[in-house]
Amino acid sequence: MAEPTMKKARVEYTHTREDFLKVYEVLRDELLNDECLSPANDSAQAKAAQEWFKEVNDYNVPGGKLNRGMAVYDVLSSIKGVEELTEEDIFKANALGWCIEWLQAFFLVADDIMDGSITRRGQPCWYKVPKVGMIACNDYILLDCCIYRILKKHFRSHSAYAQLVDLFHEVTFQTSHGQLLDLTTAPIGSVDLAKYTQDNYLRIVTYKTAYYSFYLPVACGMVLAGIQIQDDYLDCCGDPEVIGKIGTDIEDNKCSWLVCTALQVASDEQKEVIKAHYGRKEADSVAAIKALYGELGMEQRFRDYEAASYAKLDAIISEQTLLPKEVFSSLLAKIYKRKK
Repeated sequence: MAEPTMKKARVEYTHTREDFLKVYEVLRDELLNDECLSPANDSAQAKAAQEWFKEVNDYNVPGGKLNRGMAVYDVLSSIKGVEELTEEDIFKANALGWCIEWLQAFFLVADDIMDGSITRRGQPCWYKVPKVGMIACNDYILLDCCIYRILKKHFRSHSAYAQLVDLFHEVTFQTSHGQLLDLTTAPIGSVDLAKYTQDNYLRIVTYKTAYYSFYLPVACGMVLAGIQIQDDYLDCCGDPEVIGKIGTDIEDNKCSWLVCTALQVASDEQKEVIKAHYGRKEADSVAAIKALYGELGMEQRFRDYEAASYAKLDAIISEQTLLPKEVFSSLLAKIYKRKK
């Protein structure tokens, strides 16, 4: 697969979701025309596989907020300056951004199966689509493989090709470790309140969420800018305290910020309510936990916690000299006071 020749002249570019999605369509079509699927015009079976592969991608990859993927361009432009970016720079940044979105799609399809989830992004989870079922297990492997086909096609002549491949493998391992911590800390159907600690929660969100959500976009931008990635970079990127989502995850028995904090401030009687109802899917149990969160003022507690964490992170960002402040502040702005 020959790498396409990209125009070197500087171009006017506005980094919008629509423009980012256009790059997805280019990459998806390249994958559909991959040599593995090339017999599609000659074989009905191969054609059917190609059509399935297209649906796997379109259903699972481009439907999210795309903050992670779009952040790669933001990082690169913050480091090099928008006026210095060529068409090739922009395309490569967005291609790496989509590799991150493919990585997330791989994680989410697998995670939904493990959690027994019903919906994702306002539609049935992929494995819940009637014709799919456990074929989804092979589909999430395909989604993961797409990353390395894209890297091979567009970066194999890049001086940092090996570094990029290693980076995605490393983050995949870290995130898988986080998923293992999540699953074994709070297995569905078995509630052990002793495991719901802030230390356990922070370790889970650091590995399961922080590395691919924050470390990976910035690391990709740094690679494209020719900056060596430092092992202590994540300390500059952000404290995991503000990275984890605040969803209740009551039914799935998740070790969330809400339950960990509630257990710290709850009375003995309130802890018994958590013990009796947390991790249960019955509507009255979910309602009981939500009512308890209301009694404990968890919404205001999180607002206070979020504001304090933001101030702490902003100070860290201002003090670091490794990268322009905009690299980190743009990422922080995407998550501070977010609604979903």
